[in-house]
Amino acid sequence: MSERDNLFGVAHEYDSVRVAGLDEDGVGDAAPRPRRSRAKKPKKQRPFWQELPILIVIAAVIAALVVTFIGRPYVIPSQSMEPTLHGCPGCTGDRIYVEKLSYDFGDPKPGDVVVFVGPSDSWNRDYHSNRSSNAVVRGIQDFFSFFGLVPPDENDLVKRVIAVGGQTVQCCDAQGHVEVDGKPLNEPYAQYLEPYVPGLPFAVKTPMGLSINPQGREFGPVKVPDGNLWVMGDNRNESADSRAHIDDEYSGTVPVKDVRGKAVFKIWPPGRIGPVRAQDPQTN
Repeated sequence: MSERDNLFGVAHEYDSVRVAGLDEDGVGDAAPRPRRSRAKKPKKQRPFWQELPILIVIAAVIAALVVTFIGRPYVIPSQSMEPTLHGCPGCTGDRIYVEKLSYDFGDPKPGDVVVFVGPSDSWNRDYHSNRSSNAVVRGIQDFFSFFGLVPPDENDLVKRVIAVGGQTVQCCDAQGHVEVDGKPLNEPYAQYLEPYVPGLPFAVKTPMGLSINPQGREFGPVKVPDGNLWVMGDNRNESADSRAHIDDEYSGTVPVKDVRGKAVFKIWPPGRIGPVRAQDPQTN
């Protein structure tokens, strides 16, 4: 074959020519077939009755976290905070939401409406457990209390902070006002059913304990220990507050560690829904 032929691409017989799909022995390999894309089958959705237990568990965990770290509802059992909060034996008392976060970063301040557990036997003398005597029912109540659906088994009380640790509180000035560190308080929320009678105390110590006279106003002076609070109900003639426990180990004050939280909102009944306002009485 001439050099010219080679120039035009004619191969010499000894040149190797490969044909697609053939090996050196002339045997063809099977050409790879393209894979068919299979359509993915949509996942079969679980029926609702199978998902319901999971949803209940998730909701229960969220509720428990909220009750433990954020807040929970409480029922007002008495008239001691009238007219701010409504309550009385046998009636439909206000239900309030009490948040805990405020006191994770600071202590209660004068004017705050707080819920606390009775700190001494003096406060808890008339308390009766709200739990059933049946062990099974009591266990169910404790379980649901963990999620905020049943009240806790403790003597929870609601009052307003009047003075804090290091301050001295007493009553009264010439007009019958409570004083803190010698200055009369501005208390527009306070309700007095009886006029001020100079020299008439609210409570008198006797060998049998304290003798309470709801018509009296005078008490103190009492210096509030550090880490404690002096608390009073807004309905002054109907409130067994710090004044009624001045003979206990805390001189009627409440340790901050026994405070459950700050009342911020009335959630029931519908006609009384609204905020619970803190009003600092020491700011004139």
